[in-house]
Amino acid sequence: MELLFLSFLLLVLILFLSVSFGLFLFPKQSDGERRKNLPPGKMGLPVVGETIEFVSSGRHGIPEKFVKYRMKKFSQNVFKTSLIGESIAVFCGSAGNKFLFSNENKLVATWFPRAVEMIFPSSLHTSSSLEALKMRKMAMGFLKPEALQNYVGIMDSIAKQHFETNWDSKKQVTVSPLAKEYTFAVACKIFLSIEDPKHIERFSQQFQCLLPAILSSPIPINFPGTPLNRAIKASKYIRNEILAIIKQRKSDLTVMEKKSMSRTKYDILSHMLFTTNEEGKFMSDIEIAEKLVGFLVGGFDSASTVITCMIKYLAELPHIYDQVLKEQKGVSAAKRNGEPLNWEDIQKMKYSWNVASEVLRLAPPTQGMFREAITEFTYAGFYIPKGWKIFWSTSSTHKNPDYFQEPEKFDPSRFEGDGPPPYSYVPFGGGPRMCPGKEYARLVILVFMYNMVGRYKWEKILPNEKIVFNPLPMPEKGLPIRLLPH
Repeated sequence: MELLFLSFLLLVLILFLSVSFGLFLFPKQSDGERRKNLPPGKMGLPVVGETIEFVSSGRHGIPEKFVKYRMKKFSQNVFKTSLIGESIAVFCGSAGNKFLFSNENKLVATWFPRAVEMIFPSSLHTSSSLEALKMRKMAMGFLKPEALQNYVGIMDSIAKQHFETNWDSKKQVTVSPLAKEYTFAVACKIFLSIEDPKHIERFSQQFQCLLPAILSSPIPINFPGTPLNRAIKASKYIRNEILAIIKQRKSDLTVMEKKSMSRTKYDILSHMLFTTNEEGKFMSDIEIAEKLVGFLVGGFDSASTVITCMIKYLAELPHIYDQVLKEQKGVSAAKRNGEPLNWEDIQKMKYSWNVASEVLRLAPPTQGMFREAITEFTYAGFYIPKGWKIFWSTSSTHKNPDYFQEPEKFDPSRFEGDGPPPYSYVPFGGGPRMCPGKEYARLVILVFMYNMVGRYKWEKILPNEKIVFNPLPMPEKGLPIRLLPH
C-alpha cells in the first residue's frame, strides 16, 4: 500500500511539473515526423514512457513479454515506444538484426542511455566514430583466440584454488556470489595481474554498484544515496585505482628495462602499454584505464550470470548433466595428474559449449542494445527519423518459434551442425559491434564447468526458483544448491 501511494505521488509530481514548466510531452516530434509514416506503437506515460513496463517484465522473469506483446499488436518488424525519455524504434526478428548490424556507422551508430554515460563517462565512446573503431580494433587484438590461448592454464589454476577455498569443505553453497568471485578473480589476474584477495574484494565491492544502477529508475536521478549516485562514485574509485596501477606498472617496467630484466607481468595491461594503433601511437593512461573498466565490467557480471544459470539448468536436467560430465571426464582422462588445462582441451568441450550456448539463448546477459539513427531512413515501410534511438532485442528471436522450435525447451542440439538461422542467435550482438569478449567468456565459462562437474553433482534447494532480469539474468535467490561430491 505504501509503495502504491508513493507511485501515485510520483505520477502527480510528474504531471504537475509537466503542466507548470511545459514538460508535458513525450520526446519531441517535429511536424515532419508526425506527417510521415512512423512505426506503429504507443509512447506510454509522459517523461517515463513505457520504461516501467519494460523493467517490470524483466524483474518478473519474463522480459520477452514486453516485446512479444507489441510485436503481436503492432508489427512483427518494428514498433515504436518511449523508454528512458527517448523515442525508440524496436527492431524485431532476424531481418531487423541483420539490417542494424549491416548498417553500423552508415545509418545507425552505437548509443548508450544517459545513466550509462554518467557511470562510464568515456569508457564507451571517444571523440569520433573513426577513433572509436580504431580503439575497438585494438581491443579485439587483446582478446582474440591466439592471444587468449596463453591464459587457459592461469584460469584453471584460479578455478582450482577457488573451489578448494570456497566449495570443497561445504555441503551447500549459494552459486551467484561465488560465480562472481571466480569470474572477477580471473579478470583481475588476466587484465591487471592483481592476485591479492583483499585487493580483489575491495575492487569487487565497487563493481557490484555499477550495473544494477543502470535501470534502477525510469529516469536517471543522481541524488546522494540513490543507486546511480553510488554507481558514479564507484566508477570514479575504480578508474583512479586503475590509473594508479598503470602508473606503478610503468615505473616497474622502466626499472626492469634499465636492469635488462625480462617483463614479468603477462597481462592485458602490459599488452596495452606496449601496443600501438595503426598510426604508431600509444594509448594514453586514461584511454587504457577506460578500456580496462569496460573489460572488467564484462568480466565481472556477464560470464558469472551464464555460469550461474548453467548450474541451474544442469541441476534440473540430469540427462544434460550426464552428457557434460561424460565429455569433461574424457578431457580429464587424457591429462596427467595435476596437469592444467590447455587450449587443445578447451576445443574438445563442444557439447559443454552447446549447453552454455543454450543458456545464452534462454537467459542472455543483455536483453538487447541501443543504436541511434545518424540519418533518416525507412525500414519495413516505416520512417525512422534522424536522432531516434533504436533497440534490437534478443527476445524477438531467441524465444520465437519462427527461429527455434519449442523455444522454451532446453535443447543444446540446436547448436550442432550449422546451428541456428543467421542473425537469430545474438547474445553477443553482431556485425562490427560483435562483443570482443566472446572468446574470453567462452574460456572462463568452460574452465569453471570443467572444475565444477569434475567435483560434484548438485541439486537445487529451492525447486521453483525462477530467473529474473535486473538487468542481467539471475536466479531470484542467488541459486542455493546442495553439493553431492563424486
